[in-house]
Amino acid sequence: MISMRRGEQTNGHREGDVLKGLAAGIIGGLVASWVMEEFQAGWTKVSETLSESREKGSSGHAGEQGETTQQEPATVKAAEAISEGVFGHELTPSEKEVAGPAVHYALGTAVGGLYGVVVEVEPGVKVGAGLPFGAVFWLVVDEAAVPLLGLSKGPTEYPLSTHVYALASHLVYGLTTDIVRRTLRRTILS
Repeated sequence: MISMRRGEQTNGHREGDVLKGLAAGIIGGLVASWVMEEFQAGWTKVSETLSESREKGSSGHAGEQGETTQQEPATVKAAEAISEGVFGHELTPSEKEVAGPAVHYALGTAVGGLYGVVVEVEPGVKVGAGLPFGAVFWLVVDEAAVPLLGLSKGPTEYPLSTHVYALASHLVYGLTTDIVRRTLRRTILS
């Protein structure tokens, strides 16, 4: 029996095609970024409905919303930093509406591509159907890099519910990235 080590070639074909993995990961990351956004919108809607129900239940009517200070999303802050730092241009409110999602999709797509490459080089990474990948992405980006770059407050300044929401969102992202990546590698990019 002939065994083949990772990376060796047989009949001119390389085991684990990194470019195919990259393409599958990029597409997976793009789709997963959209699914993550939809998940977050659904989570927010359910949370608001539950909150309104609690307010009605405790006072007999929907409570008036107090003055809330909504902090800009980290993706918008990153877009502002890039625009001002690279182009010397301050984003208008309408540009921020486009730039924030653009950063979200660009990062999600790029990280999906990286995941696709890593899986080709080290197949053990795909264990867990992308859930460990999503958790690591959350930990490295949301919990560490974003606060360190000054794009958000530190992790201890947010309630546990915010961390649960972010982790759940990234688990959805990781799972979706892996499902799309696996499907593409088995079918179109095999």
